Amino acid sequence: MDQANIDRIANSFGAQSMMETLGAQLSEVSEGLVRITAPILEGTRQQQGFGHAGLTFSIGDSAAGYAALTMLPMDQEVVTAEIKINLLAPARGDLLIATGRVIKPGKRLVVVTSEVHAELDGKQTLVAILQGTMVPVAN
Repeated sequence: MDQANIDRIANSFGAQSMMETLGAQLSEVSEGLVRITAPILEGTRQQQGFGHAGLTFSIGDSAAGYAALTMLPMDQEVVTAEIKINLLAPARGDLLIATGRVIKPGKRLVVVTSEVHAELDGKQTLVAILQGTMVPVAN
């Protein structure tokens, strides 16, 4: 994957104020794969103290969308057409790690998935899986 494509994704990610609000960071970009991390901040917890499902969904959706974008021409962006989440375990820890992957690239639809892990004391636990469809759109 060339540097121009990596820069495009980093610039697009940097323009997402939601990711900034969540403290999320782009940690890996390669063809068909994007990893995003986010701390479980005091303001992103649910009533029992775990990371909120909204945080999990937000970074999982973005990781999947940016994974799709790695497979598209430079003059395109993506939007989420639909995405489903299965919450598997409480998001206990200090950090969430979302890894988005392309399952099937396409010109009109890109099928994607994302796994979200919570990290506590160096141990990672799978807390959610997402599957969805991204739609390429013109810049």
